[in-house]
Amino acid sequence: MNFEISAVLLFGAASAFAVKSKSSGAGAATVLFLFGFFAAGTGAYEPIANLVQSSATALFDLAN
Repeated sequence: MNFEISAVLLFGAASAFAVKSKSSGAGAATVLFLFGFFAAGTGAYEPIANLVQSSATALFDLAN
């Protein structure tokens, strides 16, 4: 019997476990969570990619 699990679910569970066990901070969990979406290429990829791009642009504009 084969068992498949999506990368999004896997990284989401790993992020939740890391935060609950206080083994890492919220920043590291966020990075894991975003990596899951980027790696999986789900339907949520485009809105999250746009959010990350907008955030990066805003931070760059604040620095200038």
